[in-house]
Amino acid sequence: MSIGKTVLTLAALSLGASFAMAQDVATDRFTLEKSESGFVRLDRQTGAVTLCTEAEGTLTCRMAADERAAYDADLARLEKRVEALEKQVAEGIAAKSGELPSDAEIDRSIGIMERFMRAFFGLVQEFQGQEQDQSGDPVPDRT
Repeated sequence: MSIGKTVLTLAALSLGASFAMAQDVATDRFTLEKSESGFVRLDRQTGAVTLCTEAEGTLTCRMAADERAAYDADLARLEKRVEALEKQVAEGIAAKSGELPSDAEIDRSIGIMERFMRAFFGLVQEFQGQEQDQSGDPVPDRT
């Protein structure tokens, strides 16, 4: 039996039929090779190399040392970025808490609402006029 078939059989037995079907789909992506300490899995899309060991019928894979270092560095960078964003949000919330809008902001908001309401009621009157024209009779108040 070839190494590839042995590995696929082992994977199907240890992880079940659903994993075996997923492995068939991803067969072109990953390559498993036997090594002295277990298996080496190569991701053909990303070039990532993962070290895998078998224990009690379970295949466990861990990142190689250089991949782990890159992963940790990227994770540290993202953690710093999240902390900076959380600090900005907290400062923004603290700055706005207790702060009321200015008179100019209120006047602007009211002006916008007034224009909206005038346009809306203008459309309502226009539609009521169209209904009246079609029937010839006044339209009863539906409010």
